[in-house]
Amino acid sequence: MAKELKITQIRSLIGRIPKHRRTVRALGLTKINKTVIHKDSPEIRGMIKQVSHLVRVEEKS
Repeated sequence: MAKELKITQIRSLIGRIPKHRRTVRALGLTKINKTVIHKDSPEIRGMIKQVSHLVRVEEKS
């Protein structure tokens, strides 16, 4: 697996269930097209899987 993940929010949180909103905020995303970098871990992968329809993920080595 890659050492870092580049996560970009690509969809709005308007009308999403509160659990998904909290997950996206916990990843550090606040606006559409904002990008954050996280270390690759099972916890982060689980969060991404939950909101995969709202974010784009790129592996960065």
